[in-house]
Amino acid sequence: MDRYAVIGHPVAHSKSPRIHAAFAQQTAQTLHYEAIAVTPAELAATLQNLHQQGYRGLNVTLPHKVAVMALCTAVTDRARQAGAVNTLIRADDGWHGDNTDGEGFMRDLVRLGFAVTGRRVLVLGAGGAARGILEPLLRAQPAELVVSNRTPWKPEALAEAFKNLGRIRPCTHLALKGDRYDLIINATSAGHDGRMVRLPGQLLAAGGDCYDLSYGEAFAPFAAWARAQNAARIADGLGMLVEQAAAAFERWRGVRPDTAPVIALLRA
Repeated sequence: MDRYAVIGHPVAHSKSPRIHAAFAQQTAQTLHYEAIAVTPAELAATLQNLHQQGYRGLNVTLPHKVAVMALCTAVTDRARQAGAVNTLIRADDGWHGDNTDGEGFMRDLVRLGFAVTGRRVLVLGAGGAARGILEPLLRAQPAELVVSNRTPWKPEALAEAFKNLGRIRPCTHLALKGDRYDLIINATSAGHDGRMVRLPGQLLAAGGDCYDLSYGEAFAPFAAWARAQNAARIADGLGMLVEQAAAAFERWRGVRPDTAPVIALLRA
């Protein structure tokens, strides 16, 4: 039986085994998928061991998405642009790396009906989560794309790194005062600490939407802020999680599962 796994630390909380079991059942694929806890010190040796054991593919979660790139024998252009790998595909010469986060994010926006093209878009946060979604956002041709952070240096670095794909306006959170956006995306980790980043007053335009890359309890602070902004629609990142998993499943198995029933299963 073909074997797959998600690797991370910690990883016991991962929804990936349940998601991929549902995909396999839906598409009549026979496979085994598990969660494997791997510390940073164990990463290189574990990847070698799993390859020797015949694993067909791996999902990669925190804290390994950046470090695993250097251990791949090849990486896709989108993974290189994102600066991170979340999907490993077995090859004869080792592991080939891909990043399906951006694809999963955009597919979830389409599923929800959240438009990007021609809209003013604000991304809160300038870390790895933000970097993973910037390429597809730019390709969707928003009227404006702003990346804000507590300090200016990371947004400025991202604007420079992605300038070949389009213009990003770097900004600090406080300098957003007076701006209005049609779509605000939270790519910060503040919700995991039970808080929302400090922002200046009303930022969401009338009829605007809010989307958080986080889900579960980490979504609550941003959701409360979005309600106070009178958001027309508010969404968490659970759909993105399932959509990026579906993209990885398709890379491995050559068939794309239907994500809607799996999202519904996780929300039940």
